[in-house]
Amino acid sequence: MPKMKTKSAAKKRFSFTANGHVKAGVAGKRHGMIKRSTKFIRDASGTMVLCDSDEKIVKKYMPYNR
Repeated sequence: MPKMKTKSAAKKRFSFTANGHVKAGVAGKRHGMIKRSTKFIRDASGTMVLCDSDEKIVKKYMPYNR
């Protein structure tokens, strides 16, 4: 049976923690920063761990990177 391909888009956008959870960049910081509050910009820095339902979707596209 052939191997499943990892989706290239998922490979570039997500990474895994040591415990197997999925890390992603926080959304909403590409443009329009003037209208955002300072608290939003501060909280949206860095990365975040995805919730369980989103994690299942990402893991489906990255079968060998768990």
